[in-house]
Amino acid sequence: MAINPSFIKPLKAEIIAVKGTCSAGHQQGDTFSISCYDCGGLCGFFYHDLFPNLSVMQFGGAYPWASEGELVLDCPDRRNAVIIKLTAQ
Repeated sequence: MAINPSFIKPLKAEIIAVKGTCSAGHQQGDTFSISCYDCGGLCGFFYHDLFPNLSVMQFGGAYPWASEGELVLDCPDRRNAVIIKLTAQ
């Protein structure tokens, strides 16, 4: 298993909504740590989609359309969309 290097701070991930039924079992209110080195139990399809955003946030980058230190993203399954909020810790 990969270990987070000491210079990496994991992000807090929170499932803030589920529209439909998530096939991976994610539910609103689930929280966990996530990083470029650890998927934290997030569905592989969703983690694959999130990865570029994780690397930006973990290495000090930001998006102009996002709240400072936070990013809200949708899962690729539009029928059963899971919405996650990533927060820098």
